[in-house]
Amino acid sequence: MADIKDPENTIIMDTTKGQVVIKLRPDLAPKHVERIKTLAREGFYDGIVFHRVIDGFMAQVGCPHGTGTGGSKHPNLKAEFNAEPHVRGICSMARAQNPDSANSQFFIVFDDASFLDRQYTVWGQVVEGMDNVDKIKRGEPVQNPDKITSMKVAADVK
Repeated sequence: MADIKDPENTIIMDTTKGQVVIKLRPDLAPKHVERIKTLAREGFYDGIVFHRVIDGFMAQVGCPHGTGTGGSKHPNLKAEFNAEPHVRGICSMARAQNPDSANSQFFIVFDDASFLDRQYTVWGQVVEGMDNVDKIKRGEPVQNPDKITSMKVAADVK
């Protein structure tokens, strides 16, 4: 288990490939971090599949339909674009063409994706378990996709 210094700003995500620990960055994107924590606490992400996984790019998750077309019951978020680079292990919000359309879908970057910088909201970074992210089955759409089995705020884990 990771040495968690700030349990209220750490996500523990269990997947079908193993555990992933994400350090949240409220300093970069406070409203997006709050949304991720709210959805995790509601159990929204539990059982949701990685519906779009592109080798050398990213793994996307967070659509309740498993297709990339849906979001949560909460309203979309205003963009909180920041200067944090999209490098291996970065967690960033997916969105439609409208910059203010992020809701529940996010992606974890496999490799440098600097072409996304300042166009998508970075809200966290994988601090443990990136090897498990690397094992997630690829595809667009993914056949028999891997999924999040449980996603919790570390402060809530007993």
